Amino acid sequence: MKYVIAIIGLLAVFGLTYITSKDRRNIRYRPLAQLIVLQVILAFLLLNTSVGEFLIRGFASIFESLLAYAAEGVNFVFGGLANEGQAPFFLTVLLPIVVISALIGILQYTRILPFIIKYIGLVLSKINGMGKLESYNAVASAILGQSEVFISVKKQIGLLPERRLYTLCASAMSTVSMSIVGAYMTMIEPRYVVTALVLNLFGGFIIASILNPYRVSKEEDILEVQEEEKQSFFEMLGEYIMDGFKVAIVVAAMLIGFVALIALVNGIFGSIFGITFQQLLGYVFAPFAFLMGVPWKEAVDAGSIMATKMVANEFVAMLDLGNMTTLSPKSIGIVSIFLVSFANFSSIGIIAGAVKGLHEKQGNVVARFGLRLLYGATMVSVLSAIVAGIFL
Repeated sequence: MKYVIAIIGLLAVFGLTYITSKDRRNIRYRPLAQLIVLQVILAFLLLNTSVGEFLIRGFASIFESLLAYAAEGVNFVFGGLANEGQAPFFLTVLLPIVVISALIGILQYTRILPFIIKYIGLVLSKINGMGKLESYNAVASAILGQSEVFISVKKQIGLLPERRLYTLCASAMSTVSMSIVGAYMTMIEPRYVVTALVLNLFGGFIIASILNPYRVSKEEDILEVQEEEKQSFFEMLGEYIMDGFKVAIVVAAMLIGFVALIALVNGIFGSIFGITFQQLLGYVFAPFAFLMGVPWKEAVDAGSIMATKMVANEFVAMLDLGNMTTLSPKSIGIVSIFLVSFANFSSIGIIAGAVKGLHEKQGNVVARFGLRLLYGATMVSVLSAIVAGIFL
């Protein structure tokens, strides 16, 4: 039965994407088929084989070690501040972002990351039928983040037509930055984080190829990556440490605001209608949760978590998921994979602002297709959850 639901779910995702496509006649089905098969194979390998278990365990152990090292620095500065036996979210989940950001800076400075990103992107461009720039950007987004990635291609942003710009932005919203992967792993199972990272990378190409199809000529298919301004090692390190701290502060501020506002709205809805706002949205998202593989009796609760992610952000939703006691392990896995992306309303402003800071006109273009961007990125999350749900 689950395979039938998965097939219906896939058809629903492709159908909803197809009817909103900008140019259905230009859709290329061969690369799409290749990417879908690749997604299924990767989901099987990561979730159902000893090889996948080994890779995920290795990936998770790296971040566990990084979080342990980060705790040394956090404890040095904030040791004794918290009550004994308690683990404040800001100290244990958000502040380690600073250390991981510093490590990314070191890998950037030593040219290790740019080399990996560029050549993985070139290989992907042979599979997905898209340009080198789009493939590079998708890999870079998964490592650098949804705003920082545009700096590396800022020379080309002003030259891009709207459709190519949409694909770049969709990749940025469909993935997550490596600097906060460790934070996710403290909130949901690492294997779901890793699986979502991989599936979203390919899912972004699939949805963009249907929603926003186009062809790139050889003359246009040129990849020019902006080299960072040469700094000394310690200048670079200081900059990345401060960037990581800013991310932690921004996420903390957004959590304070969103959690409080959601509590306020839930209180108002509860007193007037006898149902919380999240429960109401849960009914809206319940059909999608069901098509993702969540049993119908759990679909409303799962849908409320999905809605929270879109309205607020993935951190708020992951906190709610951790407190949810009505979901089965399979449902938790499916919803967890759905949550690992930047597909929410606040990301529209973040991405539009990042592009506008580099090219004002193109930033305005991004703002105009912002809702379409969120729609596409959400379809990517649903697609990844459906594929993963087959093997959970």
